[in-house]
Amino acid sequence: MAAIEPVKKSGRRRFRWRRPEFIKWERAQIWLAFWLFLLGVFMLLPLIYIFNHALKPYSELFIFPPNIFVINPTLSNFSELFVVTRDSLIPASRYLFNSVFIAILATAAVVVVSALCAYPLSKHKFPGANALFMVIIISLMFVPETMQIPRYVVVSSLGIMNTYWAHILPFVAAPVSVFLMKQFMDQVPNELLEAAKIDGAKEFTIFLRIVMPICMPAVATNAILQFQGIWGNTETSVLFMTDDAMKTFPFFLQTLTQNLANAVARQGAAAAAALVMFLPVLFVFLVFQRKVIATMAHSGIK
Repeated sequence: MAAIEPVKKSGRRRFRWRRPEFIKWERAQIWLAFWLFLLGVFMLLPLIYIFNHALKPYSELFIFPPNIFVINPTLSNFSELFVVTRDSLIPASRYLFNSVFIAILATAAVVVVSALCAYPLSKHKFPGANALFMVIIISLMFVPETMQIPRYVVVSSLGIMNTYWAHILPFVAAPVSVFLMKQFMDQVPNELLEAAKIDGAKEFTIFLRIVMPICMPAVATNAILQFQGIWGNTETSVLFMTDDAMKTFPFFLQTLTQNLANAVARQGAAAAAALVMFLPVLFVFLVFQRKVIATMAHSGIK
């Protein structure tokens, strides 16, 4: 409601209407929402483009200047994607299945192993815990290229070449995931764990039913980052796989337009494959982002 304040003038008291502050803030919020809406639309342009690009016929794929929106949409690019491997021994669906299977299992393995490693580092001060954590921190300094030869030696020594284990095990040791989980678990009050121990809860029960529900934002963040990296990875297919049936969809996409006589052939299939590669990452991001927001909103610990 508008505020009315008394004003003295010429010996008489008059009342003047004063504009409330919340109306000014409301206008500012409207302008802020308007500019944020425009920024959101601008950030959606890459998503709109990749969807439209996958539906463009060849007559629109090479038009200059390029169009964001497709004029004559078609699904022929997706048909071409699977027709390309029709005469080969390995269909595109096999590569796609390998990628989905490996990404799901590897992401789950990374999240579980990282949580199991971070919990004792955070809540149990055993001898050498700080030194072990420093080793994990130092391992973040190594670039992925320096680890290719050691990984190849380990995978070859284990005898798991041309198996799904060779796709999954190299990702399990994830220092970034351990670091994120450990830093988040440090925020869990020790008094809460001690109260659970007094009530008779076992160590695994405390970890599974108290610590992990509180750390769901970190779990969701790790899942998003790891799935994105594993889904688009081609290193394991190049280094550890000689059997084409064990290779992944990103590797197939990488070789789709190579060694061709011209730069036009299979560009429609490549556009469709790029959309297929993008959709799972978008789906996982949307699912886990909602989980992070819900967990942070309903968590009783801040």
